[in-house]
Amino acid sequence: MEPCNRREMTRPEIQVRHSNRPRVRPPTRAPPPARSKVPLKWLFRVASVAGGIQFGWALQLSLLTPYVQELGIPHAWASWVWLCGPLSGLLVQPLVGHMSDHCKSRFGRRRPFIVAGSISIVIAVLIIGHAADIGRLLGDSMVSRPRAIVVFVLGFWLLDVANNVIQGPCRALLADLTGKDQRRTRIANAYYSLFMAVGNVLGYATGSYSGWYTIFPFTVTSACSINCANLKCAFFIAIVVILFTTYVSISAAHELPLSSSNRFAHTAGERPDESYHAQEAFIWELFGTFRYLTRPIWIILIVTALTWIGWFPFLLFDTDWMGREIYRGKPNEGKNYHMGVRMGSFGLMLNSVVLGLTSVVMEKLCKKWGAGLVWGISNILMSLCFITMLIISHLAANIEYTRDDLPPEGIVIAALVVFTVLGAPLAVTYSVPYAMIATRIESLGLGQGLSMGILNIAIVIPQVLVSVGSGPLDQLFGGGNSPSFAVAAVAVFASGLIAILALPRLYVQKHSVLV
Repeated sequence: MEPCNRREMTRPEIQVRHSNRPRVRPPTRAPPPARSKVPLKWLFRVASVAGGIQFGWALQLSLLTPYVQELGIPHAWASWVWLCGPLSGLLVQPLVGHMSDHCKSRFGRRRPFIVAGSISIVIAVLIIGHAADIGRLLGDSMVSRPRAIVVFVLGFWLLDVANNVIQGPCRALLADLTGKDQRRTRIANAYYSLFMAVGNVLGYATGSYSGWYTIFPFTVTSACSINCANLKCAFFIAIVVILFTTYVSISAAHELPLSSSNRFAHTAGERPDESYHAQEAFIWELFGTFRYLTRPIWIILIVTALTWIGWFPFLLFDTDWMGREIYRGKPNEGKNYHMGVRMGSFGLMLNSVVLGLTSVVMEKLCKKWGAGLVWGISNILMSLCFITMLIISHLAANIEYTRDDLPPEGIVIAALVVFTVLGAPLAVTYSVPYAMIATRIESLGLGQGLSMGILNIAIVIPQVLVSVGSGPLDQLFGGGNSPSFAVAAVAVFASGLIAILALPRLYVQKHSVLV
C-alpha cells in the first residue's frame, strides 16, 4: 500500500512541473513567508497622489469638452478628441505596468513611473492652457483658430498618455504593499477612491469659479478670453496640487529596488521560482496572458466593461448636457451655455462629496454584503440615474423658460440631485474592481502592474466604442446627448444584474467568503 500512496501523492507534482499554467501550484508547497503589514498611515499617504491626478481629471472632464467647442470643433466631433485617452490606455498602461513590474531602478519599481507621469501632466496642462496663445503666435485669427486646435489636441493627448503612465503604477504600488490581505487591499483602494473624491471636489470647485482671471489678470490676452483665462488659471493650480501630492506619495512608499531582498522588492505573490511566469508577459504577448485568467476574473472584466459603457458618456458630456439641454445654450452664443457648464461643475463637486463619503464606508459595505452585491446594486442605481436624466431632458425641452430664458429652479435642482447621487456608484467603480483584480490576480504570478493594465483594457475598449459612436449617434437623433445616456442606462443595468447574479455566488463557492 505504501508504494501506491507514494505514487498518488507525486502524480500531481509531476503534472504541475510540466504545466505552464501559473495558477496551478503543487499541493505540498509550503506557503510563502508572511510579510510585515504596512502601516495604514503609509497606505493613506501613498494613495494621496490620486488627489492630484483627479484634480487635473476633474478640470479635464468639466471644462475641456466645452472648450474644444469654443475653439471651433463641432459637438459631433468633440468625442473624437477624447479618443486618444482610451487608445493610449489600451497600449500605454499595460506596457507601463509590465515595465514597472520588472524595473530595477535604484528608486524602486513604481516611483520612477509616478514621477515621470507627474512631470508629463505638468507639461501637458501648460500646453493646453496656452493653446490659444500659441495658435495666435503661429498665425491664427480671431475667427479661425486651426493652429490652436492642433496645439490643444497635442496637449490633450499628451495629458491622456501621462494620466495612463501614472495611474497603473499607483494602483500597483498599493497592491504591492497590501499583498494577499483582502481587507487591507480594499482599505487601500478605498483610500485611493477617497483621495480621488477630494481631488474631484477641489477640481470641480476650481472649474465652477468664474473669477480666476481677476486674481491672475495676466492670463487674459488678445487670443485668450475670460473663459480661456479661467481655464489657464485652473491648470496653474492643478500643477501645484499634482506636484505636492506626488511628493507626499513617493516619500511614503519606502520602495526598494527589485534586486533587493526587502519585502517590498517583489510583486505581491511573485516568488523567485515563479519569476519566469512574469517574464512571459511581454507587451507583444499581452493578450496571450488572457488564457490564464479564471472565470471570476473574466466576469469582473465583463462587468467592468459594461460599467464603463455607462460612465464614459456621462464623464464626457455631463457639463455639456447641463449647458445645452438644461440651460439651452450654445458654446459661442450668449452666456447660458457657460452658466450651465459652471452649474454642471458645481453638481460634479457635490458628486465628489458623496464619492468621498461612500469611500469611507466602502470596506464595511463590502464586508457586510459582499463586493459583488455592492457593485451590482450601485450599477442599477446608476442606470436609474441615467433614465432620470433622460426624463429631465424631455421636460426641459417641452416647457417654456420665462425667467430671463433660464431654466426653472426645479429642473436645475433635479439635475443637481442626479449628479450628486451618482457619486455613490462612482466610488464603487473606483475601488471594488481594482480590489477584486488585485486579490484574484495574486495566484497567477503576472505582476500587479500588468494586472492593472489588463483591467484597464476592460475600461478603455468601451471608451473607444463610446468615443467613436456617441457623436454620430447623437447627431442622428438631433444633436443632443440623450441617445448616449440611453445606451449607458441599458449597459449598466445589464452589468448590475451580472454582478449580483454571478460575482457573489462564485466567490462563496471558491473561497467561502465574499470579497
